[in-house]
Amino acid sequence: MAWEGKQLISLDDLSDAQLDRIVEWGTGYAGDDRPEQVLDGAVVGIYFTKTSTRTRTAFSAGALRLGARIVTYGPGDLQTNTGETLGDTGAVLAGMLDALVARTAGPPGELRELASGGLAVVNAMTADEHPTQALADLVTLAQHFGHVAGLRVLYAGEGNNTAAALALALSRYPGVELHLRTPRGYGLAPDVLARAHRYAQRCGASVSERHDMAALPTGVDAIYTTRWQTTGTSKADPGWRAVFAPFRVHAGLWDGSPKAVFLHDLPAHRGEEVDADVLDGPASIAFTQAENKMHSAMAALRHCLAESAS
Repeated sequence: MAWEGKQLISLDDLSDAQLDRIVEWGTGYAGDDRPEQVLDGAVVGIYFTKTSTRTRTAFSAGALRLGARIVTYGPGDLQTNTGETLGDTGAVLAGMLDALVARTAGPPGELRELASGGLAVVNAMTADEHPTQALADLVTLAQHFGHVAGLRVLYAGEGNNTAAALALALSRYPGVELHLRTPRGYGLAPDVLARAHRYAQRCGASVSERHDMAALPTGVDAIYTTRWQTTGTSKADPGWRAVFAPFRVHAGLWDGSPKAVFLHDLPAHRGEEVDADVLDGPASIAFTQAENKMHSAMAALRHCLAESAS
């Protein structure tokens, strides 16, 4: 059987219609215990050079639930470790796999090189963007609120790859307001913010960033944070924790937004970026969000491979 072989290396690879369809499929999979085996016969590689609980399990379980077979690779398994180029590796894998889900520590250009031989590559996190996390976030918001358009979201914390993907995703929905509060020196990369602003201008959304926690918006629908120490990274400034401390998510943030839900991409450090009574409290849907990583992974694989996806 021939598979479509679309790339999903950045959210920029998706049209608005494709993004909407993936979110629709993901919310559908959230309530479907016996999904159609749309990937029956496909072989999906799972290649992670960094630790992962949710994303690796989500794509492995999601591929299996859709009928695909999987081949897994650890950080020391491919000949890239002995000097083979990513382009050559991708060309070889393209003759054996139908798709590769990859997490690396490098820029998305590495994944573009892997994909240059025609292999369908899904970005399961690179240094500057975590697109499949944003898909899980959109599925979770759509599932909870029934829509994404018009939602108001406050993000507090580092402008990391999760925040970048969130900005590039939410900015494509009309009426959305995304308020980013990031420590000075740890904000979104300028090119990411510029891309998000272009999407927002086109779609009638708004994305703003400040480097303090003063004059917070009230009446937001969701409050989001991530772990301050992003997976696989470290910070050069030994005093970074003091810079981040004002951006901790605590119950007081709900004084101005009493109906807001709480999101976190996990893993979480209780007492650091978020207080335990928030993460484990009634406003938190973080663990539903984690489960939705599998549902959105299934939708992403269906988009990249399934003949019925067009």
